[in-house]
Amino acid sequence: MYLVRAVATGVIPKLSLLDLATVGRDQPISEALADTVTLAQRADDLGAFERLWFAEHHNMSSIASAATSVLIAHVASQTRRIRVGSGGVMLPNHSPLVIAEQFGTLAELHPGRIDLGLGRAPGTDGATLRALRTDPRAAEAFPQDVRELQGYLADESIVDGIHAYPGRGTRVPLYILGSSLFGAQLAAAYGLPYAFASHFAPDALEQAVRVYRERFTPSEQLQQPHVIAALNVIAADDSAEAAEARDRVLRARVRMLAGRVGSGGLDEEMVTALLDTNVGAQARHMLTHTVAGDAAEVAQGLADFAALSDADELMVTNPAPLLPQRIRTLEILAGLDDSGS
Repeated sequence: MYLVRAVATGVIPKLSLLDLATVGRDQPISEALADTVTLAQRADDLGAFERLWFAEHHNMSSIASAATSVLIAHVASQTRRIRVGSGGVMLPNHSPLVIAEQFGTLAELHPGRIDLGLGRAPGTDGATLRALRTDPRAAEAFPQDVRELQGYLADESIVDGIHAYPGRGTRVPLYILGSSLFGAQLAAAYGLPYAFASHFAPDALEQAVRVYRERFTPSEQLQQPHVIAALNVIAADDSAEAAEARDRVLRARVRMLAGRVGSGGLDEEMVTALLDTNVGAQARHMLTHTVAGDAAEVAQGLADFAALSDADELMVTNPAPLLPQRIRTLEILAGLDDSGS
């Protein structure tokens, strides 16, 4: 098993990247999007990363990837090699036909470089769901919607007389995203790759991966199970710099969580006070799978996480607060001697 190999040799599996097009405090969105392109181009040039995914979130001022397919199109046009896709599109917010047309168009523009990761959660709150015109019960149809989408991207639709143009015949590879056993069971039943959101929802990681591997059924797309596990990585030239950046990431997470319950406009003293409350505990728990340190510490942390998660591929989020720190993280990751990328 890969788990034994990782423990024995410290092997790091294939590395990929998850980007939310993060918007810093008081940062213009246009600048944040330009930073996203800069990071994508650097990752592409380094050649050490398999794919770069963007996630659909709505009504969040710190995330600029809401129009996910639009951002994917732009980034794919500004890069040459790296696969670009969604991690993911929240399918209950959309019609399967529209997503097939969007990603079919992307696949025709960038052949062999587009991924379609699919999530069941709406990626937002109830009020925003109403603004999106989404039925709160839409998630119940997720398994059927995945099949319908799969049909549109294949040669024949499962809906009589309806085809996706573009989309038909592109067979854009699908990935099921999740943070619970539901996604693991669905990915296994459909024979699709499974990506676990352990970068912010760590609790069910090991159980979900085990269930997925035990129940996997081969499909046309995938003959063997493929697990992607996500974690946060902050790499720097020395441990102290990485630790400082990690602390700033924690404080930003506390600020975000507090903002959800109406505590906007927090100054640093207020954030410090919240670190010792339930909000601080929740933020720390969300960051359970976070590796921060110099190159050697990051390499060990990645190998340890690969062993824990039994993952075939690691999906790295790059949450350091400053663009030069995020670029340096990519460079250090690309230079790890044991990387399987």
